[in-house]
Amino acid sequence: MTQPAVCILANKRNGTLYTVVTSDLVRRILQHKADFIEGFTRKCQVHMPVYFELRDDMLTAITREKPVKAGSRNNKITLIESVNLEWQDLHGVIA
Repeated sequence: MTQPAVCILANKRNGTLYTVVTSDLVRRILQHKADFIEGFTRKCQVHMPVYFELRDDMLTAITREKPVKAGSRNNKITLIESVNLEWQDLHGVIA
């Protein structure tokens, strides 16, 4: 079963951030953790999910991702720390 979601990944606390929308959050996180996806996240070692929002369908996930992605770094940090103050790796919660 797939679960559309918006997710913010980081390489460490207050480190590099990457916002992603996906139709299958578990699969996407596993791909990042395994360095399967080439590009920015592999280069910057951005593999740790620190924030996510599950959505009912891809349209609402994409609609939500746009303002999160376009928001400032400070807005993303505030969003992360609203639910994950210690910036823990949420992979165990997701899987």
